[in-house]
Amino acid sequence: MKRLFKGIGITMLVLGLIVIVYLAYVFLSYHRIEDHQILQVTGCDQNAAKTMAVGETYSIISCNIGFGAYSDDYSFFMDGGKYSRAFSKEAVLNNTDGSIELVKQYEPDFVLFQEVDTDSDRNYHVNQCEIITDAFPDMDYNYAVDYDSPYLFYPFLEPHGASKSGLATLAKFPMTSALRRSLPISTGLAKMVDLDRCYVITRIPTENGRELVLFHVHLSAYTDDIRIVQNQIQMLAEDMEKEYRAGNYIVCGGDFNQDMLGNSPEIYGTGNLDMNWCNPFPAEYLPKGISRATDALTEEERAALPPSCRVADSPYVPGKSFVTMVDGFLVSDNVEVVSFNTIDNSFQYSDHNPVRMEFCLK
Repeated sequence: MKRLFKGIGITMLVLGLIVIVYLAYVFLSYHRIEDHQILQVTGCDQNAAKTMAVGETYSIISCNIGFGAYSDDYSFFMDGGKYSRAFSKEAVLNNTDGSIELVKQYEPDFVLFQEVDTDSDRNYHVNQCEIITDAFPDMDYNYAVDYDSPYLFYPFLEPHGASKSGLATLAKFPMTSALRRSLPISTGLAKMVDLDRCYVITRIPTENGRELVLFHVHLSAYTDDIRIVQNQIQMLAEDMEKEYRAGNYIVCGGDFNQDMLGNSPEIYGTGNLDMNWCNPFPAEYLPKGISRATDALTEEERAALPPSCRVADSPYVPGKSFVTMVDGFLVSDNVEVVSFNTIDNSFQYSDHNPVRMEFCLK
């Protein structure tokens, strides 16, 4: 009996030491990516002499590729689903290629890709940024690391692992510069599980001497503190207002992780989901002269929009799965929204359907 208790004691001691070592690893490896980080822009020679024209119609697509895991039969543990990693490397490649080909069909002038992993356990270390940029050889691009998280030993039977993910911004016009801004996240101990977040500011010249300032954003999703998202939007709004007052054109797109319609449950016939990323987008934080692209639509057009996102608590079932609209664009009033629509792909390659906007500079 003494030997049994001794064995149990030793086992508990070893487990305790493992936990202590792991916690020390997480705390010591924690870091925030620097703010105001200047990003490398990779240019395409054929774009060097191009300039955006006033009055011409251009198109932009925002597409969250969900690190290549979210086929329509996939569920994710942080949404209450089953899996923490993609089904396989082959599945990641198939979903990544599928998302790319879907976007390419529309021949966009600008593309914003979110959750683009370059070195993550969750997607078998497939470098999606490399795949994307190889697929769009006629576009300038920049890439910003959104978050670079330490190894997560959960779920225990299949740990999520370490993740390195970011935002890829592409354009058929020359990018003169790109800047990464670090968004506010949780403080205190909560910061250990709240992923780093950012937006990217890309500058593109126009024929009248102004600039199209393209903001590419991916706001927090799983924080329990609604104030974090509000602070993120307020920071974004301040930067957009500066550019607007300077006379530039503003287009901001990406995954806002907020209901961009404000009444998605009513439109899509779902109940209210008790998650911060399903709350109505707080448009009251936007400065004067900046609005949602969907504000330019009629009520009938808004009601006809397919959803851009599904909750991945289970495989996708049309008419039963919770869906909403968290992807979209913000524009300044010197940018005319010609059209806005969701590219309805029934969530075949991601838990997000891409959204597309046509616009022109006034």
